[in-house]
Amino acid sequence: MGLKKNPNLMLKKIFIKTFGCQMNEYDSNRIFDTVKKIGFEKTDKYEDANCYILNTCHIRDKAKEKVYHEIGRVKKIFRSKKKPIVIVAGCVAQAENQEILKREPYIDIIIGPQSYHKINETIERYIKKKKKEEETEFDTISKFNYLSKIKNQDSKVSSFLTIQEGCDKFCHFCVVPYTRGPEYSRPFNQIINEAKEIVQSGAKEIILLGQNVNAYSYRDENRKFRLSDILIELENFSELERIRYTTSHPKDMTDDLINVYKKSIKLMPLVHLPVQSGSNKILKLMNRKHTIEEYLLIYEKLKKINPNIEFSSDFIVGYPEENDDDFSQTIKLIEKVKFTNSYSFIFSPRPGTVAAGHELVDKKKSKERLEKIQKKLFENQLNKNKSLEGKILKVLVENQMKDGIKLFGRTEYMTPVIFDGSFDYIGKIIKLEIKSSNQNSLFGIIKENYKKKVA
Repeated sequence: MGLKKNPNLMLKKIFIKTFGCQMNEYDSNRIFDTVKKIGFEKTDKYEDANCYILNTCHIRDKAKEKVYHEIGRVKKIFRSKKKPIVIVAGCVAQAENQEILKREPYIDIIIGPQSYHKINETIERYIKKKKKEEETEFDTISKFNYLSKIKNQDSKVSSFLTIQEGCDKFCHFCVVPYTRGPEYSRPFNQIINEAKEIVQSGAKEIILLGQNVNAYSYRDENRKFRLSDILIELENFSELERIRYTTSHPKDMTDDLINVYKKSIKLMPLVHLPVQSGSNKILKLMNRKHTIEEYLLIYEKLKKINPNIEFSSDFIVGYPEENDDDFSQTIKLIEKVKFTNSYSFIFSPRPGTVAAGHELVDKKKSKERLEKIQKKLFENQLNKNKSLEGKILKVLVENQMKDGIKLFGRTEYMTPVIFDGSFDYIGKIIKLEIKSSNQNSLFGIIKENYKKKVA
């Protein structure tokens, strides 16, 4: 029989430009899966689109202005063509809603991240009535119940899977509680069923996502499930090679989760655990709910289980009231833990947050601190990559690069690896000898004995 589609929407094309975090990438993928039901198909050519979606992020500075800049670009692209339906989705849509519609008449629909299950009816209603639409209610349960009935057809080698959304931590610098709502954990069976769909579509690695992924907590009539239970269940998927999760909060790094590292083979040895600052004074001002001592205890527990576990993190410099001593404590922490693959930013006030009204640290001083912290983090990464030269590493091959010759994969620590090889290696874990490196990537060659084995 097949799926009944609205004849007015047959052969229409949709283009989504995604900003920001991995969860936005997951959301964009699920939007694609959803709009197929009303006759849309995905296009990678924005100029062919009948519907143009901007899936936005509100975490960093000037997020709102990026939206208007992008809409200006879309206007130019479609100046001599029929205007597409223009939708602003994601966290900027949630935070700004009506203001965006008033400021930019070219935008037709605003839809927040907890309303994606309503996107089909919203589009159809707009086509019928040509009346601007806004959907920004927090309705997370309905959203995931709806999406659970639509197959996740993500066919990437490494695929995202959202298990938890929202945040109850209310860090004083963060807009997530206001744009994604309170913490919500998806039903355990719903997650496992979606994981099966992803693996059946060809995924060899699953990255579990959540604003506070390790705060995952779901109770059915029989028992309570934590992140550790999901990891243990995924370990049994024979076709799945690697498991990761992000982003974690130190407060929720419980012993049951730490102990999974003792027995899991598929859980990768890179822990992304944002610390934000090395100063307890600043952590308290941020309302982070953890101390450096508690953070280091987690570090020591994991290192005791497996000395090869590495840590990556996020750092905010120039937070209100940060002085030279506070900053020096952050540098000391970086020197001790030797973080890799980390992110660092100058504090950027987000409207509506507690820290937004606080006096800023001198801009010049903040820039100097950022340069220092990034130099230290980049040195760590450069030294780590240099130490891998001459070694043989297991690499999951994800795709072919744009040159059509070289392949791209990642190590167990998420480090990109570039090498020559055939399309046949995509989706396989292969052994590579690392010949050279730079700050961001490794460059290797396939070991001959492995090549013969695959052939």
